[in-house]
Amino acid sequence: MLLIAGLGNPGPQYAKTRHNIGFMAVDEIARRWSFGPFRSKFQGFAAEGSIDSAGGPVKTLILKPQTFYNESGRAVGEALKFYKLDPAESLVVFYDEIDLAPGRFRMKAGGGAAGNNGVRSITSQVGPHFRRARLGTGHPGQKELVHGYVLSEFHKAEMKWVEPLLAACADAAPMLAAGEDEKYQAEVMRLAPAEKADPRKAAREGNG
Repeated sequence: MLLIAGLGNPGPQYAKTRHNIGFMAVDEIARRWSFGPFRSKFQGFAAEGSIDSAGGPVKTLILKPQTFYNESGRAVGEALKFYKLDPAESLVVFYDEIDLAPGRFRMKAGGGAAGNNGVRSITSQVGPHFRRARLGTGHPGQKELVHGYVLSEFHKAEMKWVEPLLAACADAAPMLAAGEDEKYQAEVMRLAPAEKADPRKAAREGNG
């Protein structure tokens, strides 16, 4: 069984913010693969379904913690414990990554939190060994601007890369379900190509 968790904040006021792109990604996966309805479970909203892979359908639970972003680990830890899953193999977390240029996508296994409090919360509950799907949102250029930036909504022009990225994450999901993270990353970037760039440099030039 696969547990796919998206990070974000609950409530309509946060729905279109950069910090909620993890929620947006798992919503698109649930839609694309015709998951059942989201129901209140594990301190979050959970939907059950399966994703087709080369080895056959992979039973999957999609989870959107409703604990607020910085406490996401409580919901994820509860779900993992309930299903007795090994996070290293069975947990994939989708979240926004300010240190990747807008539209870039990277899979990573294990490692530190890199200042992401949602990832830090999950690590405190289940350890650092889980699969991370990092969705690049770019950087505002200065550390003191980060908080306001991640809680601000995507501009209309940005949806030109947000929507293709979300669709690619869903369409390539069979590779994710099969545990082929490198192939999944490559396929997402093939379906939704985005320019490599220094996210901080781009922000400084934009503010110049």
